[in-house]
Amino acid sequence: MSFLTEALIFLGAAVLVVPLFKRFGLSSVLGYLGAGLLIGQPGLGLIKDAEAVLHFAEIGVVLLLFVIGLELQPRRLWVMRRLVFGLGSLQVAITAATIAGLLWLLGLEAGEASLLGFALALSSTAFVLQLLGEQSKLNQIHGRAAFGTLLLQDVAVIPAIAVVNLLAVGHAENSGADHSGPQPLLILAVLAGAVALRYLLRPLLRFVATSGVRELFTAAALALVAGAALAMGQAGLSMGLGAFVAGMMVADSEYRHQLETDVDPFKGLLLGLFFIAVGMTVDLGLLIREPLTIIGLTVGLMLVKILVLIPVARLQALSGTDAVRTAIVLSQGGEFAFVLLTAAVSAGLVANALAQTAVLVVTLSMAATPLLVALGDRMLDQRTRREARPYDRIDDTASRVVVAGFGRVGQIVARVLTMRHIPFTALEINPHHVDFVRSYGNEVFYGDATRLDVLRSAGVPNARALVLAVGNEDASLKIVEIVRATCPNVAILARATTRNHELKLRELGVDFVLRDTLHSSLRLARELLARMGLPDEEAAEAVARFEEHDALTLERQFAVFRDEEAFRRATVSAREELKELFAEDAVVEPGDSASR
Repeated sequence: MSFLTEALIFLGAAVLVVPLFKRFGLSSVLGYLGAGLLIGQPGLGLIKDAEAVLHFAEIGVVLLLFVIGLELQPRRLWVMRRLVFGLGSLQVAITAATIAGLLWLLGLEAGEASLLGFALALSSTAFVLQLLGEQSKLNQIHGRAAFGTLLLQDVAVIPAIAVVNLLAVGHAENSGADHSGPQPLLILAVLAGAVALRYLLRPLLRFVATSGVRELFTAAALALVAGAALAMGQAGLSMGLGAFVAGMMVADSEYRHQLETDVDPFKGLLLGLFFIAVGMTVDLGLLIREPLTIIGLTVGLMLVKILVLIPVARLQALSGTDAVRTAIVLSQGGEFAFVLLTAAVSAGLVANALAQTAVLVVTLSMAATPLLVALGDRMLDQRTRREARPYDRIDDTASRVVVAGFGRVGQIVARVLTMRHIPFTALEINPHHVDFVRSYGNEVFYGDATRLDVLRSAGVPNARALVLAVGNEDASLKIVEIVRATCPNVAILARATTRNHELKLRELGVDFVLRDTLHSSLRLARELLARMGLPDEEAAEAVARFEEHDALTLERQFAVFRDEEAFRRATVSAREELKELFAEDAVVEPGDSASR
């Protein structure tokens, strides 16, 4: 079968199967595994050599670790030290020891049990980061905890591979075979080269960037990853470690985002290929022959990892909910288990049948993780709703002003009112934010301003004004509708997040509305014009003329707000008028600018 034919099979399977899984609300990673099952030996048998594909697709994991290195600036690593070195190291050590102990009790030799225990203690970096990224949860507390743990696991793989290679050397010497392990001198040379390269990379990347040829920068990015990975591989260490170190070397450079943008498409495709290859290696025959054993081992593995991680996460000051979410998302086996087990089988340290069983268990645990995460999220969300703390009781409703939303806008308004000794009542829907601002001496009540009973409790019917500082567009519109229907005499002064939001608020009868970014954008534009060479007076006049024109445009748009075609014509006409308004003004060339 030709290369193009195989490529077409892989791409076709991904294009057909992954969207189908997404349509049913399942993870794309699960879709890739399904595509692998379909075209591999478990399914249609279109691709025969799954191991070769898996070996090639590990480049996707290498690229993933490079991107992780790009995101992980050294100072950020120091900030995350508690999660990386605390949570991560405890998870690996305790989970590996627990699994090894259980396997030893089941009759395995101590060496095999220890190696399998460590391999199964690792979670899937590629799988978890892809899953968290799809759900936009990487920046949440449990997402950061999972990331820190995975980072420690990736680093821990390096000495593990070194140990396997050393044991393989010993086994080869006893059996008369030839096997080379890590080479200390070469490792030192590679590390020294990495340090030296750090100071050369920026000028090299600048030299490539100045060529103006986009594909050359992409080639430079791939060459950087491949070179670092091969260097570490030649030294007997993990290629992923080389890519990770390369990423960290340029994490604080001005080319970080461009490198990530160029590498990302290759990373995505090769990670997808990696998961397809994992699906192709699944031995469904073993699952059919011993279903209870395999399913029992899979459930046991995930249960052990969850039961170990929850108390360990709690020790690292995570809340109960975040600890459970972290444990669930890290409950599967990882791709590095395949690497370790393959090396262990080649070295004669683990029986092939035992490794096949472990690979199948790891793969099934990967496949079960998205479903378990979805189930866990649903149960935890329901529990959070049941245990939600009640809204604060507001006894004093004599305030002349009610501030709904105590974020960055509401707090500034509140500070001005405090300066003038004007009493106000502040409402905020986020309980964590309420506790935070209270810790700084602010008086704010926890309550949902979209509820009529809360608005009445806050004294809105008797207030002179309601300051609507809520950032959520739907919530702010709902509050206006309620207040206008029940308290028509209360003045409403509102923030708008967008132009469209402002028009909707005006349509509902808000007395005064201002877009968040209007004044800051105008001030920024004025400073920019001054730095481009305009005198301060001309810059101020230009911005004032624009502001006046923008206000008139807004009035025209408001008059035809619900007529889509008329609104479009008004917008186009206003743009042309704006060009004519400034047509006679002198254009300041960048070369004539007076930097101040």
